[in-house]
Amino acid sequence: MRVHTFFESLPFTADPYQVMAAEIVEMGRSVVVTAPTGAGKTLIAEAAIHLSLANRRRVFYTTPLKALSNQKFRDFGAIHGSDRVGLLTGDNTINHDAPVVVMTTEVLRNMIYAGSDLSRVDTVVLDEVHYLQDRFRGAVWEEVIIHAPPHIRLVCLSATVSNAAEFTDWLRSRRGPTELVVEEHRPVRLERWWSVWDRFDREVHLLPLYMEGSGGIRPNAAIPRLLARRGGRRRRFSSPRRTSVVEHLAFLDLLPAIYFLFSRAGCDDAADQVVATGIRLTDTTERDEIRRRAEEGTSHLAGSDLRTLGHDRWLARLERGVAAHHAGLVPAFKEVVEQLFCDGLIKVVFATETLALGINMPARTVVLDRLSRFTGESHELLLPGEFTQLTGRAGRRGIDTVGHGVVLHSPFVPFERMASIARLGSHPLRSSFRPTYNMLVNLVANYSRRQAERLLAASFAEFQDRRGRRRGNGSARRSGPRRSTLLERFDRARRLLEQRGHIRDWALEPGGEALRVVYNDLGLLLVEATRDGVFDGLRAPELVALVSAFAYEPRRDADEPEGWPTTPLENAWCRLVDLAEDLAAAERHHGLPVTRFPHPGFAWLAYAWALRLDLEELLDEGSLAAGDFVRTTRSVLDLLRQVGDAARVLGTGDLESAASRARQAIDRGIVTAGGVV
Repeated sequence: MRVHTFFESLPFTADPYQVMAAEIVEMGRSVVVTAPTGAGKTLIAEAAIHLSLANRRRVFYTTPLKALSNQKFRDFGAIHGSDRVGLLTGDNTINHDAPVVVMTTEVLRNMIYAGSDLSRVDTVVLDEVHYLQDRFRGAVWEEVIIHAPPHIRLVCLSATVSNAAEFTDWLRSRRGPTELVVEEHRPVRLERWWSVWDRFDREVHLLPLYMEGSGGIRPNAAIPRLLARRGGRRRRFSSPRRTSVVEHLAFLDLLPAIYFLFSRAGCDDAADQVVATGIRLTDTTERDEIRRRAEEGTSHLAGSDLRTLGHDRWLARLERGVAAHHAGLVPAFKEVVEQLFCDGLIKVVFATETLALGINMPARTVVLDRLSRFTGESHELLLPGEFTQLTGRAGRRGIDTVGHGVVLHSPFVPFERMASIARLGSHPLRSSFRPTYNMLVNLVANYSRRQAERLLAASFAEFQDRRGRRRGNGSARRSGPRRSTLLERFDRARRLLEQRGHIRDWALEPGGEALRVVYNDLGLLLVEATRDGVFDGLRAPELVALVSAFAYEPRRDADEPEGWPTTPLENAWCRLVDLAEDLAAAERHHGLPVTRFPHPGFAWLAYAWALRLDLEELLDEGSLAAGDFVRTTRSVLDLLRQVGDAARVLGTGDLESAASRARQAIDRGIVTAGGVV
């Protein structure tokens, strides 16, 4: 087989499961691969790329994150040559006709709906396919699986899930011959530890969470006995300080480490605390190399912007071998941290859980500051599958023989509960598929009504629902056929779009055609605002400000700003609110989930940025992290492009031109740099 040539060219021996999965791909079948984090699933994708290139065909590699797409673009470019690898993320379009194209999954979904020519694409890699259970974006993965041309084989790469066979059965029902390859073995063994601060001994203790005995592996009984010791009126044991944990790990030669905190501010504070204690984890040679590469990685940013971003503070951390990593950092800072950590120059990264979502940053040790996190509404304990995902980065293949997962003591989590979370379990994959307005109009555009209903009935959500009914008490059989909730919701949404003039007799009106090219979750409101002239007559800064209300979502409940920069903008906002309330009333009438309201919390910043105010003037009060500013502004950029597309469909040329001018007004400086790979 051709794929064996690929594996024989490697400087190491591939695992049997990697070879098996690649052989399945060469036979022209789709494949689902589930394996622990760090087990080498990407090698299967590389083998699939090798096969496609050898056959003079194209291959698409999709990821859930722009940052991960950027990373894979660089990796594949180094392997195959930059001229043979492209990138499509919304932020970037590079070599879009290349034989290997890396993209976010949404981009592929949009290409399929737009009728793009995919005849030369023989393979699509869906990396992190377990993302289909994400309640906000998961439906995109199912849309791709359902609608991709039948000649395309899928390579689905997933973290370990407990119902992989069920998912494979569904995929086989949609795509034809499909095989499941399961790898349960971690290439680097994981040791799990419990860490506590002893007030009597004034030191950090590190004890194994599990012990092996005649009855197998059991929770370490010595830990509850230790905790039973009292220290008089004062509690003897407490959670160790972060600086003490870092010092102890350094002493035990357990660095580099990823230290997970569930707070951005906590990550920054922890990095500063380590630096303030005088801990230095790097030598002179490493510090020189860190400084050189940090300056090289930020050379495209203006000096004034670097000062506003706290470049000197950031660099001081790096030179000591310490960094923070979270969504509040600008892309350039995050990418430098990722590259330095992967090369062993950064020894400790304090990170939020977003780091666990696919970015390649393996460590010798992973520390969990706590086993609970705030979900936005309440504090909840981690599930075993989430613990497995976070600690999956521990142990660098080819470097470490064992990885270490450390859980810090908490007086609020009983040891038995802690031990049950740390059992390295997996959780089932559950569909989050729901019909959206954009999905509905694309179904109307591409299929007959009966075909569209069949496609919805072919979703993983319906597949799981049918299996659930079969395992039930038989009431469905006693009652005869019942219509699925998915199709009922589809019909309710269709009736709403008909009522509001976007569909007529299973054909699209101009509003429906415009809705096909708008992918925001407020897309229907955006199209109706465009159709009703809400944006008409606004100057570029005003248009930027109003469109930002569709892109911005506050991280927590936030008050709306008082007043608006201009009277025309305030009037347009009032019209938009009236339209949003009318749409919400219609959704309630049809029994549909109510679309979230636009939020003006970013409007003043967007308006000022469009007027070319400096970054320092905008962010001087610290109301918004620089990374959030860049990410939101780039979302506004993409949304303005969609407004222009919708305006063109609706025949409002003035708005199309205004949207283009608005994009030019904000695509500058640190925002432009945020899209640089």
